[in-house]
Amino acid sequence: MNQHIYIVEDDANIRDIVKAYLKKEGYQVTMMETAEAAWEQSYSEHPDMWILDIMLPGMDGYELCRKIREVSEVPIIIISAKDEEVDKILGLELGSDDYLTKPFSPRELVARVKRLFKRAEGQLQQEQKQPDFIEQQGLKIDKQARQVFWHEEEIEVTAKEFDMLEIFATRPNRAFSREELLSLVWGDDYFGSDRAVDDLVKRLRKKLDKLPVETVWGYGYRLHLDENE
Repeated sequence: MNQHIYIVEDDANIRDIVKAYLKKEGYQVTMMETAEAAWEQSYSEHPDMWILDIMLPGMDGYELCRKIREVSEVPIIIISAKDEEVDKILGLELGSDDYLTKPFSPRELVARVKRLFKRAEGQLQQEQKQPDFIEQQGLKIDKQARQVFWHEEEIEVTAKEFDMLEIFATRPNRAFSREELLSLVWGDDYFGSDRAVDDLVKRLRKKLDKLPVETVWGYGYRLHLDENE
């Protein structure tokens, strides 16, 4: 297996328990108490997954999550004592793949780790079968470089924004329900509010002026393209 997981957690008891369970499953585990130390060490080691606590001394888990997503698409799990929906949405919008509330079962964490690695492997296999570029009426998507161009201008997007845009562009004129988009972008194990979908679409519309993402009232969204063009 040999996947390398970074765990950033300032509670020694949680660190020790999580490490024991993950090592038992065959994972390589590196434990860190601060985000700063983990970020610095990641330059040379490039972990395959991050598990981040939110309440850390110095840089918090949200900021570290944002920094990771600027350079990597590896899976990220956030663990936190905060159970508010807004905190979960913030973590997911910053690019995390899952959110686990303390106290949690170490077995549940291991199950989620396995599920995320399996999903990442499936996505990689699927991407290898697809063309590297998507071009749709002024919209260009470079899937390998994860770059987006709108009328020849490069647009900076987050990981989740890219994923949603790719879904729309791959299947133009198809209406997606909010529930479908939650599953496709955030994963089947996300059970938060569909407000996250609305917020993501709102940001895409703002970044890509006049992008024809239409609201399908009472259902969801679609990218409307003129098939004659």
